Amino acid sequence: MSAAYCRLAPGDPIHGIYHDTEYGFPTEEESVLFERLMLEINQAGLSWATILKKRAAFRAAFAGFAVDSVAAFGPGDIDRLLTDPGIIRNRLKIEAATENARRLQALRQSHGSFAGWLAAHHPRPLDAWTQLFRQISDECGLPARGARDRLPGLCAGGRDTRTARTSLMTGGR
Repeated sequence: MSAAYCRLAPGDPIHGIYHDTEYGFPTEEESVLFERLMLEINQAGLSWATILKKRAAFRAAFAGFAVDSVAAFGPGDIDRLLTDPGIIRNRLKIEAATENARRLQALRQSHGSFAGWLAAHHPRPLDAWTQLFRQISDECGLPARGARDRLPGLCAGGRDTRTARTSLMTGGR
């Protein structure tokens, strides 16, 4: 998504409310940041409208994006999620949810929170965020394809600064 999204989303029945109330808005709430990350990962290869339509089902399936709950998911939970028609039933994406939740738990030790980790790397231009996410993906053995698309509201340029709202990484400046 990009500044073009800010021109197209307002007034759209699917994208409008999300754009006007969430996209690029700063937050330090762990479950909100985790939800944003997980929705973006699940969006890879699909339309954002598809993900927004499935959002309530994602929340229900992933325990309201409570990090500790998702981190505790085991093989039975993954099997259950693979049969849930309300979400994207991709084993790699579901397993990424549990692994990312465990990594967010670890960030509490090193940075106090996911928001603390983001703040420690702020500010960065989009290319630097992409490079950081690629490095993390390499360390985890995960593909970093589409890293630019997985940073909504986290990177400068994520929102059109000519609109009433600005991106998280510019801190509203």
